[in-house]
Amino acid sequence: MDGPPGNDCCAICHGHFNIACQANCSHWFCGDCIMLVWHHGSVLQPCKCPLCRRQITLLVPGEASLRERNDPHVAEVLGKIERYNHLFGGNTSSLVQRMQDLPFLLRRLLREIMDPQRSLPVVIKARVYIAMVLSAVYIISPVDIIPEGILGIVGLLDDLLIVLICFLHVAAIYRSVLYYRHGGS
Repeated sequence: MDGPPGNDCCAICHGHFNIACQANCSHWFCGDCIMLVWHHGSVLQPCKCPLCRRQITLLVPGEASLRERNDPHVAEVLGKIERYNHLFGGNTSSLVQRMQDLPFLLRRLLREIMDPQRSLPVVIKARVYIAMVLSAVYIISPVDIIPEGILGIVGLLDDLLIVLICFLHVAAIYRSVLYYRHGGS
């Protein structure tokens, strides 16, 4: 199930989640509450998470919120979230921002790939699998940019760099999927 923990509450209103959405920092908020935080600040730039102070560049509504889309109030809030994502979700972010978003995106991607009820496009799945297989082949192969046999532990740096690049690439692919699902044009 894609939603906030059952024993948690919104960090803004301290009540039960109403139209729950998850920020790219992995924190959950009520859709209305996080939109109020954004409108309270500058609407020309993304808001910061009230808990960790990271810039929120992507809001992903929970599955329960999406199922209630026919309710006029829920549709209005989801429309605001889509507008927010349209404004701030497609921007290319810095390497630091991408590294910070990595756990959030990889966890969601893994859940989505493992869940047979979810429909991740075949092309996206293929790109993810190809990136992971190619990086695994590089790590396993004896041919390296920095050979472990000669430089020892320092030779593992190129393998770690390949894994990091693979994870960043896979996260970027999945972020674009989330962006187009929840606010992209």
